[in-house]
Amino acid sequence: MSVNCAEHFEKIVDEQEIFVGKVFKVSQRDVILENGEQSKRDIVYHNGGVGILPVDEDGNVYFVRQYRSAFDGEILEIPAGKLEKDENHLDAGKRELKEETGFSAKEFIYLGEYWPTVGYCTEKIYLYLAKGLTAGEIDFDDDEFITTEKMPYKQMYNMCMDDEIKDGKTQIAVFKASKYLKMYL
Repeated sequence: MSVNCAEHFEKIVDEQEIFVGKVFKVSQRDVILENGEQSKRDIVYHNGGVGILPVDEDGNVYFVRQYRSAFDGEILEIPAGKLEKDENHLDAGKRELKEETGFSAKEFIYLGEYWPTVGYCTEKIYLYLAKGLTAGEIDFDDDEFITTEKMPYKQMYNMCMDDEIKDGKTQIAVFKASKYLKMYL
């Protein structure tokens, strides 16, 4: 994959796959820089993910709390999950919302995509605001241990602003959703 910009570029001359895992694979590229020098780039290939910000008619948002091994602790974040290869992100978002909160929604508003780590990873996270919630049964994956929590949108917004919420996809979704949820701020 090569992306050419108006001024800056790198030419890929070789790429070797060095790791294949359950969630991503890693390759090392040999590139020629725009000044003619050679360099190496480590690239993490990831299918991407989707995050859903569910908001009820009273302006309450629903989040999940779960242990995240990479940070050795519990994280409060929006319901989210990884995409399977070539999976439609809205379909995946509906699935993740149902699995992690039990909710289905009448309306999904696309908030855009977020590229969390552009320096070395191809992951894109697609974000949605879910409204018109209907409660149902939670259906966690076998390896998920999740607690669903509810709080007013304004409280969650302030927690993001005050750096209490560190998860990037959650911050971006909360901030982007403010366009549609100003009445709750």
